[in-house]
Amino acid sequence: MNKKNNQNYKIGEIVVYPKHGVGEIKSIETIEISKIKTKCYLIKMEQAKLMIRVPLDKQKEVGLRKISSKKKIEEIFNILKQKAKVRKIMWSRRAQEYDSKIHSGEPEKISEVVRDLFRKNSQPEQSYSERQMFQIALERLAREVAAIEKTDYFHATEKIENILFKK
Repeated sequence: MNKKNNQNYKIGEIVVYPKHGVGEIKSIETIEISKIKTKCYLIKMEQAKLMIRVPLDKQKEVGLRKISSKKKIEEIFNILKQKAKVRKIMWSRRAQEYDSKIHSGEPEKISEVVRDLFRKNSQPEQSYSERQMFQIALERLAREVAAIEKTDYFHATEKIENILFKK
């Protein structure tokens, strides 16, 4: 089972599942589907009140990974400090790009979405869908920052927003 491309996680370890964000490995269990037994991680996704089972042999395929390092956090904060890159293409096209960045699970790409969709009070109003997408990206990023810095979601959100407001 210990193939090079398969990461083995321990119970209690914090991981990132790209489609849902940060979660904790609660157990490793064997389930049987159509008479085929497979081992799965049971991951509790705190923010979504969701339990996810990820087969050990599918973890690479779904993009399951460890939370980022403190060094990666500095890269993320540097991305947030940059000037927003707003492309002059239709919102539906940009929304698709932002959505794929959010669901990539990569903190650098998620921080680009947060940076690009952030609006100060003095800036023009956003559409409902832009605000929704911003909130999703901000939550994903803040939950990973909180896990890395061993703080809570609210402190991480505040830290990110402070960086954005200082630009």
